[in-house]
Amino acid sequence: MNQIEEAIARYQTLIESEPYQDLAWAEQLAQQMQAAHLTESGRLVCPFLRPHFLSRRQYESLVKAAECLLSAIDRVKQMALSDPGLLDRMELLPAEKMLASVDPGYPYLSVSSLLDTHLSNGSFAFVQYDADTPAGMIYGDVLADLFFESPPVKELRKRYTLVKLASRKHLLDAILSAYKHFGGQRRPRIAILEFRQPFQTASQGEYMLLAEYLRSQGYEAEIVSPDQLEYRAGVLRRGAFEIDVVYRRVKAHEFLLRYDLTHPLVRAYREGKVCVVNSFRSELAHKRALFDLLTDERITADFPAAERKAIRQYIPWTRLVSARKTTYQDQTVDLVEFIRTNREKLILKPNDDSGDEHAVLGWEVDQATWERAIRRALRVPYVVQERVPSLRAQFPVLYYGQVEMREMQIEVHPHAFLGKVQGCSCRLTTGTGFSTVEGYTPTFILEPKG
Repeated sequence: MNQIEEAIARYQTLIESEPYQDLAWAEQLAQQMQAAHLTESGRLVCPFLRPHFLSRRQYESLVKAAECLLSAIDRVKQMALSDPGLLDRMELLPAEKMLASVDPGYPYLSVSSLLDTHLSNGSFAFVQYDADTPAGMIYGDVLADLFFESPPVKELRKRYTLVKLASRKHLLDAILSAYKHFGGQRRPRIAILEFRQPFQTASQGEYMLLAEYLRSQGYEAEIVSPDQLEYRAGVLRRGAFEIDVVYRRVKAHEFLLRYDLTHPLVRAYREGKVCVVNSFRSELAHKRALFDLLTDERITADFPAAERKAIRQYIPWTRLVSARKTTYQDQTVDLVEFIRTNREKLILKPNDDSGDEHAVLGWEVDQATWERAIRRALRVPYVVQERVPSLRAQFPVLYYGQVEMREMQIEVHPHAFLGKVQGCSCRLTTGTGFSTVEGYTPTFILEPKG
């Protein structure tokens, strides 16, 4: 039993013993989460009663690999922006291409980003890259503060040192760096852009938490929706609130389904009157076809040796689905036929994470369903990706006033700001589609005392 396993076993024994088994501490923790806006659609973002632990060595290995890949990803995005052929392989909409061509006023393609990581038996693989997705980061920071002071974690801290992996400060620093490069010379007024659903009466918890944090650091910050924006006399505003920086959580393809290129935000952005973080160039990162380019050795042949090694070691084989020849493990294959005959080890994913299309896990469907998914993937942009084993572990869950043990799939998300990893979050899922028992749990580095 290694140190992490020993700590988990000790923690589980703790919460099953007096004075913790009456669950008063768990109910109090749930109330604290409610008060801190740690909810989505009325459910706690963390129904779990145990944090996720990483060793210092695990975390440092994750950081090193992630930063190497982030450098390679940035290199691929720069190549795609200057090469129409590569850009076409990303399957961007024409309006997305236009927006990607606009200089955002700073040199970074992604100010903030994360890598979706699957852990397995001491190894890991990065299965997806996302730009400007702060949900896990914001929730993780606040959850870490709450769990750190919870009674069983305080008891565990008598035997181990737990280190929090806070990221909010680094997000703010990255926003300010982008704004400075943009030419901003005053304390920026920051708008957090949110799509609010017709039935939604309040902002999502993550937006509220981010706005509260920015205000606590002395910045004017408001949550705004695209419908509220106006652009007059070179100033983007929401009523009397003049905006210097837009922190954009709205993906371009979602935005373009509702608005056109005459929208106030787009006009202000194209005229260089507002600093948008992340810029619309980051849309390249939202296309899963990015990993098609990244795992194409014809494209990466001149990359530094360390980056090429990291791609081979940590990125699963990925191809944009089309009727063509390609390579798999140095062999030339017919892509469609290869997908058809290797269902058990492949997953089909939509190129855009829009919610309209869904991933199909080959090992969970029969051949007839797989054939239908392939036909769909040939009509609508999809990628095929090699299956990556995922780490699963038992977590205690507070479920209707009782503690239940649930086996969860662990996804670790290193958070990067201007290409440097500063902290990570942990998302737990069933791995089998929608479930009410899923969400985030805080991540701590666990070390021995002394």
